[in-house]
Amino acid sequence: VMNDELKFYPAKYKNTYKNWLENIKDWCISRQLWWGHRIPAYFLPEGGYVVAATPEEALALAKEKTGNAGLKQEDLRQDEDCLDTWFSSWLWPISLFDGINNPGNEEISYYYPTSDLVTGPDIIFFWVARMIMAGYEYEGEMPFKNVYFTGIVRDKLGRKMSKSLGNSPDPLDLIEKYGADGVRMGMMLSAPAGNDILFDDALCEQGRNFNNKIWNAFRLIKGWEVGAEVPVPEASELAIRWFEAKQNAIAAEVADLFSKYRLSEALMAVYKLFWDEFSSWYLEMIKPAYGRPVSQKVYEATIGFFDNLLHLLHPFMPFITEELWQHLCDRTDGESLMVSPLSMSALVDEDIIREFEVVKEVISNIRSIRLQKNIAQKEALELQVIGENPVVAFNAVVTKMCNLSSINVVENKADGAASFMVGTTEYAVPLGNMIDVEAEIARMEAELKHKEGFLQGVLKKLGNEKFVNNAPAAVLEMERKKQADAESIIKSLKESIAALKKA
Repeated sequence: VMNDELKFYPAKYKNTYKNWLENIKDWCISRQLWWGHRIPAYFLPEGGYVVAATPEEALALAKEKTGNAGLKQEDLRQDEDCLDTWFSSWLWPISLFDGINNPGNEEISYYYPTSDLVTGPDIIFFWVARMIMAGYEYEGEMPFKNVYFTGIVRDKLGRKMSKSLGNSPDPLDLIEKYGADGVRMGMMLSAPAGNDILFDDALCEQGRNFNNKIWNAFRLIKGWEVGAEVPVPEASELAIRWFEAKQNAIAAEVADLFSKYRLSEALMAVYKLFWDEFSSWYLEMIKPAYGRPVSQKVYEATIGFFDNLLHLLHPFMPFITEELWQHLCDRTDGESLMVSPLSMSALVDEDIIREFEVVKEVISNIRSIRLQKNIAQKEALELQVIGENPVVAFNAVVTKMCNLSSINVVENKADGAASFMVGTTEYAVPLGNMIDVEAEIARMEAELKHKEGFLQGVLKKLGNEKFVNNAPAAVLEMERKKQADAESIIKSLKESIAALKKA
């Protein structure tokens, strides 16, 4: 273990393992229970005992030891206590394949050593260490190659859940309320390897909400009318190119996280891919107008993406993913998502992913302007790009998502336009008579006052010689970036206010 021939995840538990094994104390081998493996000691009527594998062998040994050939089975009393539960548990990787009673059989020769053990860190010594000992003792090699430690689920007070405290919720009640996948997903999303979980029903509720999201996305897609002759809109074509690159990137990330046993992070990556990228962005970009059919090519691409997402989610949410996969298209008898390979390209177009992040920022800013200025979605807006448009290739996407009448590259923005920065590019939305000028000036002046106060705080920090001389380079760089951003926003606000007053 210390040499990583047998790996622990997370590795911090190697020290716990080492500490226990270097400080082994005596351990009581028996427990006063009414179940378990009985201790194979048989007491004799005259005192003393014999130890044997079976009652018949015990009787023969007793006759030999006492010289009393007339002894009967009922004259012997087997010890009432049971062996400690770990006595049988330590043999688990071997006894599972009948390797104790039938050494070297076909199954144990094929499966032993196994790959992964998943367990809790509280039984590293009681179970994990003992299985390793037994593996070397009876099979001559370690029983598994990797040990993944889950977190311990605790109640809101931080107490370990136990039968004696009665502080554990009934799993069947949780499943009834939130669904099996909801409970699984909610727990795993909040369970980084080896770290404890403070249980809260809200975790399972989050899991149920995600199940609903998946179900609603499926219903939306399957509810579309498909037109074989419908051309592919430019926005949809761009969306397909982008999402294919994005899903390939996330699939590679998930595979890497699995290899490192970072399961909750893998689930979070797929969760975000489905909720944010697929549902919030991709489906919005390709969604046909109300009452209109969707292009056959776009529909087939979307079904393919949904299929890939179900594959990625299946290890975490097996029930809903299997159910939807069976209904995604016609399946033959015996087909199952569980054994269906994930066939995705390893090619990742980093350029389109990077460019689309800029596109998302532009769209989000335009939507914020609509919200702040209370402009209805049905009102078409113009977008002005001051200087050069870095994402001109995505104009079709921005136009559709924001209901724009046009996107124009200009040298100077229109008077009274609402502007924003994405990177080093300034964008503006001419507002015309769509807003209450007085209210807008008041809002921007309040924001300007806040930004000027923020800038003064940053400048004060940067003017402190002690801070500048002792702060790490990264911290200084961050503060200077805050200064530059604040100055840029202040300049833009002052220009906008002046333009509105002028108008």
